[in-house]
Amino acid sequence: MRHKSIVFFLIGFVFLMASACDKAEQQTQQAPPPPEVSVYETRAEDVPIYKIFVGQTYGAKDIAIRARVEGFLKGIHFREGSAVKAGDLLYIIESQPFEAEVASKQGLLAEANTMLVKAKRDLERYRPLAEQKAVSQSDLDGAVASYEAAQASVEAAQANVRAAEIQMGYTRIYSPINGIIGKTEAKVGDFVGRDPNPVILNMVSNTDSVLVEFFLTETQYLGIARHIAKVGIEAAKEEDREADIRLILADGKMYPHKGEPNFLDRKIDPTTGAILVQVSFPNPQNIIRPGQFAKVRVRVDNVEDGILIPQRSVSDLQGRKRVFVVDDQNTVRERPVTLGPTIDNFWLVTEGLEPGEKIIYEGLQKVGDGTEVKPALTEVERIIQDDE
Repeated sequence: MRHKSIVFFLIGFVFLMASACDKAEQQTQQAPPPPEVSVYETRAEDVPIYKIFVGQTYGAKDIAIRARVEGFLKGIHFREGSAVKAGDLLYIIESQPFEAEVASKQGLLAEANTMLVKAKRDLERYRPLAEQKAVSQSDLDGAVASYEAAQASVEAAQANVRAAEIQMGYTRIYSPINGIIGKTEAKVGDFVGRDPNPVILNMVSNTDSVLVEFFLTETQYLGIARHIAKVGIEAAKEEDREADIRLILADGKMYPHKGEPNFLDRKIDPTTGAILVQVSFPNPQNIIRPGQFAKVRVRVDNVEDGILIPQRSVSDLQGRKRVFVVDDQNTVRERPVTLGPTIDNFWLVTEGLEPGEKIIYEGLQKVGDGTEVKPALTEVERIIQDDE
């Protein structure tokens, strides 16, 4: 009886072991589920290519206010940083020395007029006498010469008076344009008009429009020059009018008005190898002031049917750029790609991808070539980048 119990126990143990092995084998044979990944579907679109340059702003007119005569500054007739109009009185320099000079020149003019009157009367007296042969011809010629010399003396004296009055006029300094005036470089009581004291008293800037200056490298200039030679000057001017030139301000915000190129320097600076470019921007709200630093974003090309992919979808293996493409069977295939410039948070693909293909966006660390995945389409937001 005891022998039968041992047999039954051994048989049950064998069945239990076999069942456990079957379960372990089933668990071993059961494959893990495919990893979930986010994929981005490529599409063809027109891709504008931009170049960013660092520039500085200037007023449409930046006029220096100068002291054209020497003297002590007597009066300042504006508020610093305010708007002024053409013809507004800005400064007064003491005028007494110039008034005295005008009076002196007027005295000489009066003296010259007196001499002219005397010479004219002498000539009027000599002419009838000469006709009657009562005086010699030489006496008449002398009277004519004296009269003409007196006339010349009057004209010279008049010119001297005008010059003295002009000099006196320089003691009152007026704004030459409408604009915004800056901080005065001299105070009342300063002697101005001669170094080391300020000759330039102030600046007035017209900011209804502003100019932004930046530099092109010689290579960039040659590219533009060859393009103009290819399409012609008139076509290039039309492209300039349609150019997408924008200004990125110091706070990173895009200025709402487009710019228009209006100047290219005559020469390349041999010390820097760059050429100066000037672009005009309207400034109706006077947001931009002279002296600001800003970035000029210029559209330099437009790629038709270009393909953009998120930068994070690209991996780098020893300098070789690659992406992971998910095919129709949800199998991952490694694909080398050739990349162009970065466009915001995307890469422009020049070779290696076609529109409508799906590339892995999130989950790159889970996959390799030949991996089966569970893809989920995702949209990637375009984030404007200000820097190159």
